[in-house]
Amino acid sequence: MRSRYGVFLLTLPSALTWAQVAPPPNYNQKLSDVVVTATRAGTPLDQMTLNTTILTGEVLEAAPDQTIDQVLKNVPGVFLNDVPYYQKDPTGQSINVRGLGYGRTLVLIDGLPANDAFYGTVQWNLVPMSAIDSVEFVRGGVSSLYGNYGMGGVININTKTPQNSSQDIAASYGAFGTGNVAVSKDIVASDAYQMRLSADYFSTAGFQNYATIFPASPNNIKNGMGTDSAANSNIRLENFFKPTADTNAFLRLGYGTMADLSTNYAIAPNLIQTANFAGGTNTQIDVDKKTQVNVFYQQTQFYKQSGSTATSGVDRNQPYINANYTDPYSTLGASAQYTQDLHAAGIDQYILGIDARNITASNTTNNLNANGSGQVVSVDYAQGQQNFYGILGQLKSKSSAIPLEATLGARLDYWTSQTPTLYNAGANGINPQYQNVNSQSKTQLSPSLGLLYQATSDLDLRAAAYQAFHAPSMNNTLRSYGSQTSWNFANPNLTPETMTGFELGSDYRWGAGFAQITAFNNYVQNAVASYALNANNAGDVALAQSLCNATGNPLTGVGNVGICNSKSVNYFTNRQDLLSQGVEFQYHQDLDVHWAVDSGYTYTNTRLTWNATSDPTGSQLGGVPRNMFNSGVTYYPAPSASLSATMHYVGNSWMDTAHLYPVPAYAIIGLRANYQVTQNASVFASVVNLLNRQYITFNQATSSSSYQAGMPQAISVGARVSF
Repeated sequence: MRSRYGVFLLTLPSALTWAQVAPPPNYNQKLSDVVVTATRAGTPLDQMTLNTTILTGEVLEAAPDQTIDQVLKNVPGVFLNDVPYYQKDPTGQSINVRGLGYGRTLVLIDGLPANDAFYGTVQWNLVPMSAIDSVEFVRGGVSSLYGNYGMGGVININTKTPQNSSQDIAASYGAFGTGNVAVSKDIVASDAYQMRLSADYFSTAGFQNYATIFPASPNNIKNGMGTDSAANSNIRLENFFKPTADTNAFLRLGYGTMADLSTNYAIAPNLIQTANFAGGTNTQIDVDKKTQVNVFYQQTQFYKQSGSTATSGVDRNQPYINANYTDPYSTLGASAQYTQDLHAAGIDQYILGIDARNITASNTTNNLNANGSGQVVSVDYAQGQQNFYGILGQLKSKSSAIPLEATLGARLDYWTSQTPTLYNAGANGINPQYQNVNSQSKTQLSPSLGLLYQATSDLDLRAAAYQAFHAPSMNNTLRSYGSQTSWNFANPNLTPETMTGFELGSDYRWGAGFAQITAFNNYVQNAVASYALNANNAGDVALAQSLCNATGNPLTGVGNVGICNSKSVNYFTNRQDLLSQGVEFQYHQDLDVHWAVDSGYTYTNTRLTWNATSDPTGSQLGGVPRNMFNSGVTYYPAPSASLSATMHYVGNSWMDTAHLYPVPAYAIIGLRANYQVTQNASVFASVVNLLNRQYITFNQATSSSSYQAGMPQAISVGARVSF
């Protein structure tokens, strides 16, 4: 049957047909069937005041891409380049929404955070495609509900729950030795207890992550480099209880690992080990009252190494490990929420909630001698914690006089950051230079107002205004690191950013399809960003001397440069504001029972409006293409088969805000074919980059050595069996 909701993803093909090609659904009728749980109150899709997209499991199965991040890159408003997460450094596996920058969007798995506690990146490896039931993507400021990370919006990945006592096996294999296998076992013991045990393993030999084309080649390919191989695994136990007729509860336990060669040196692997726990209850107190309580904990061990190739001396051209990092960190959080449906006094529903979260982390950086001896030439160490406390309230009201719905919300957050220990030291950690870091704190109010006006039975008009905040990640406040060409220093004195924004939109639906358009305006004050210290600025020179333990000028290489053996020193600050404005358009049309088309367009203009560093104002930010376009067509030739084709276009962009490193426009075509062999077995074949286009994908960086080649042609085949 054709998916009931898959068509709400307008940049990918409609859902594939398993049993019989049914007439296209009437979207005006089906909208109220879709409930967006990421709103914390279960809001029907046709009542959303923010631009929202739903990806169903059927839609995901119709996508040519094999990882959830690469599927999301086709959604309007999302900036994820054409390099899958497993080919990126673990510290760069993030998401950028509406050009606001990486780490400013909340990602949830079953309602609990998937943002890495230390780096603020997204742990895409924790959830394989075969385990995903649906994805909810709500754009815009959602800090009134979620607090931190709520600037760009919220992405909630819903995984599958036990349906019956059955087994499921899914496997695929393709180009570059990329393979994936996922197994699950469902046990439905009774109405009061169900269990799902799942495990998955993914590995790839990888394609060349560094560009092999102009302008970075051939000098960017160093001796000792290879392709960026990676592997990750997960095991997950989910328990669902019903202790009383009115209470549902869950308990989840998980463990995952990820290993990769993010610098392309086989001698310098990275390893992440993550254990997590989550539990909660949902109790229906009365027909119109309910409570929710959740608690979660995650412990991570991150061992990172970086490689390089010697450029001089007797070891010239020989690869060596130039640094290693040890980052243990954990997060503990809990939340409670009360929801009541009133339908009286002009208020239909209200929510009250409270939550708290603690992050504790440390970072040890050992910088090693370039002769490959393994001798530690300098040490950076930092240890600290951040705490988040929030209280929220939300009211929903629907007018009886005019077809207008209003949602008013507000959240008060209190954030603290303590860094009791931070020092830079010389060889083997001797002569540590301690920094006295004052504790930081901030109280932030995040209000929001959303309006939905039903102009006609087919046309809705939306408007929303909001304020949001985002705290600096501990990667920015604790972790300092260096390379042959640059040093990047943490700033423990960073404070949260504040965003004010609004958006206007419209949804038009007809029996065979619909169209959506949204315009947005977001302004971020005290934005966290890294900038290069200026050798001609006395304040920057003094700061570089302090950071590098130098008496000379580390920015020019004159005199005693301390631990900074290069001329580039970068430092994180809050000394910039940015403005992001744009338009998002989505469209779907069922032509008949055999054909469906989709398209999406994003225009984004993001620039600094004030800056006390070296980056120019009024210039499009690096890593944010102004124009992106997606289209898709799906053909159902038989009741048990589908063929999907997608086109992904990215316009001209720059890697840097100074516009020294351009990235040409490119377009990529993908194909996916599905066939239902039996009721319980299906097979598929997919092609990413059908024409094997060689191109540079958009990225954010400050040197030509950071140009990245996009995904080459990759053919994969797979099967899924349930029994």
